[in-house]
Amino acid sequence: MLAKTIIVIALFGVITAMGFAMYFLMQDNGPKKRTVNALAVRVGLSISIIVFLVVAYRFGWIEPHGVVP
Repeated sequence: MLAKTIIVIALFGVITAMGFAMYFLMQDNGPKKRTVNALAVRVGLSISIIVFLVVAYRFGWIEPHGVVP
């Protein structure tokens, strides 16, 4: 259950970073790097989620389930 909570929080962080990036893209004028920084945070969180999913699967914290027709 803890692994699922961590994943949901991280996904919320990705969505939040995308929102900040969009806001900074619309509001900033000139050579500010806040949009780039927000997108870098999003990419970092996305990579962290993928790594966490692989590690959690390897340690047995999460298990895949089959698709039932």
